[in-house]
Amino acid sequence: MEITTREALNQALREEMQRDERVFIVGEDVAEYDGAYKVSRGLLKEFGPGRVMDTPISEEVIAGVGVGSALVGFRPVVEFMTVNFSLLAMDQIINHAAKWRYMSGGQFKVPVVFRMPGGAGLSLGAQHSHSLEAIFTHIPGLKVVAPGSPRDAKGLLKSAIRDDDPVIFLENEMLYNLKGEVPEGEYLIPLGLAEVKREGSDVTLIAYRRMLQMALMAADLLAKEGIEAEVVDPRTLRPLDLETLVKSVRKTGRAVVVHEGWARCGVGGDIANLLYGAAFDHLDAPIQVVSAVEVPMPYNQALEQAAIPSPEKVAAAARAVLSMAS
Repeated sequence: MEITTREALNQALREEMQRDERVFIVGEDVAEYDGAYKVSRGLLKEFGPGRVMDTPISEEVIAGVGVGSALVGFRPVVEFMTVNFSLLAMDQIINHAAKWRYMSGGQFKVPVVFRMPGGAGLSLGAQHSHSLEAIFTHIPGLKVVAPGSPRDAKGLLKSAIRDDDPVIFLENEMLYNLKGEVPEGEYLIPLGLAEVKREGSDVTLIAYRRMLQMALMAADLLAKEGIEAEVVDPRTLRPLDLETLVKSVRKTGRAVVVHEGWARCGVGGDIANLLYGAAFDHLDAPIQVVSAVEVPMPYNQALEQAAIPSPEKVAAAARAVLSMAS
């Protein structure tokens, strides 16, 4: 069936709450308002205020509720209105959620999911529009998920809720209305498993979350020029399925990594570095990284679009690596 990413996430939450009474949702406006982006629509009516809970505007407290309840056996899904607001809860996420299992020698599990929408494109300004996945991917003890399609969003969220470690589940506001085929019935997508979204032989485009859609559109542009781009979606950034990425790069000999965050200390550079270490002898040209411009995200719509990757920018990077002598 074809549904939106919003509907796919809603299905995942409903199914997991029906399956396991330990699963509950907590966050700002998740109950009476059905969520800032309507992902939790209808869940308060079905499961009641004991399992779908509105909170005060205090991200550190919200995260603390998630961490504490996870430590005593629940499986909370914490929703932040935007990834930027998670900065107010970093002590709970990094100093507590990420470290309890390791510091206790495995005696404590922290099965909490932090859902965080983010990304640019809606003219929401610099404090509501960034992609901060590099921060979380840097932290051992956290798992980081970044789906780019409705099918992946549902399957990965269900797996994240069942995981015994804290999971940062990164959504994108511009993808909530994206429609795609989602299987009917129960299915899970394992964390740490990349997927080739489009087969190709000339260059590998590696992209996740909204940038996956940009890469697929870039591949369409390149195909009109006779260039066959292979598009690979990591889907999870920690753990990273490096094997699948390396296999594709060895096949094509060239790679472009696309991400919506900044270049310095970003996920794109990290993936490129890992590929250099694992597939250097198979590369026919330096890896290109397409990322956001090094500025706080502009509010102005034209400047905002200029600051983030586009299909045209991705296609240009692919042409650049193809033009380089081996």
